[in-house]
Amino acid sequence: MDFSLFVHMERLDASQDQKKLYEEFLQLCEIADKGGMRTIWTGEHHGMNFTIAPNPLLNLVDLARRTKNVRLGTGTIVAPFWHPIKLAGETAMTDHLTDGRLELGFARGAYSFEYERMMPGMDAWEAGLRLREILPAVVELWKGNHAHDGEFWQYPSTTSAPQPVQQPHPPVWVAARDPNSHDFAVSNGFNVQVTPLWQGDEEVVTLMQRFKDACANNPQVDRPKIMLLRHTYVGGSEGDVQQGAEEINRFYNYFGAWFKNERPVENGLIKTLSDEEIAAHPFFTPQSMREANVIGDANTVINRLRVYEDMGYDQYSFWIDSGMSFERKKASLQRFIDHVMPAFDASSGKPAGGGEQ
Repeated sequence: MDFSLFVHMERLDASQDQKKLYEEFLQLCEIADKGGMRTIWTGEHHGMNFTIAPNPLLNLVDLARRTKNVRLGTGTIVAPFWHPIKLAGETAMTDHLTDGRLELGFARGAYSFEYERMMPGMDAWEAGLRLREILPAVVELWKGNHAHDGEFWQYPSTTSAPQPVQQPHPPVWVAARDPNSHDFAVSNGFNVQVTPLWQGDEEVVTLMQRFKDACANNPQVDRPKIMLLRHTYVGGSEGDVQQGAEEINRFYNYFGAWFKNERPVENGLIKTLSDEEIAAHPFFTPQSMREANVIGDANTVINRLRVYEDMGYDQYSFWIDSGMSFERKKASLQRFIDHVMPAFDASSGKPAGGGEQ
């Protein structure tokens, strides 16, 4: 099983300097590279200081100059916000600028807050339809001479300019949850990214079964890869572990509030949640976070990850966004690299080249 880092510039209040946040983002990525992680993933969000990520391709080009071995992935591009020709060309250029280290994760998007501002009137159903239309079109544009007459986009014969370094193209990943999303990804030969968010390992089992069902439904396609993304904290003591659970619980309270899209937003920041509001949440608690997410000492984390490896997951991604301080994130990540990764196969975490899927 490979290991990767999933990371954004994360901002919960106006006191956090954005330039400093980016410098901390870079330091975490450099630790992941030096520590032998396979991939760094960073995503796309708009108008939200909760996860500052207006264009992941910009971040990855910068990271390509600051890292040596790690592959660089979009986790994820919100596909409905793009035009196929623009998406094909800009991702191909990024593949050039990252020296062929690019991996491309795509999603339909998660936040109504963003839909209302980027694509007014679009709902999650339409976003899913747009995702399913744009990705095959982009693959064809990378090949060249592709005309498209779809429901959402139309264009005459066009070729991506440039075309990708990796052949036939950079690895493509699709964020999938429901069975139809798994089937779409697998039938097109795309890899799959899944996250159970705050749910327990029963959801991890369900997501793997959906992937296996999709593979069984598409025997003509070589099995793609599947990645599991989970919030992770490796603590140095029991008190440290408990504090990590409390911080991740606070993060999920903010995540849930953004998702519901009901709380006032001022200058890209959601109205501060009080301790009383967090304590009153109907199902987010530090204990539930500790049970569901991968939070514990190194041995606890190793045992959880071995279960995922045995299930058939090809990659485990350490989701580090958590509301905790940079120093605490850094310490947890270093413990993961020093004490968790060595417990797995010696080849785990080593970057793999080429564009095969």
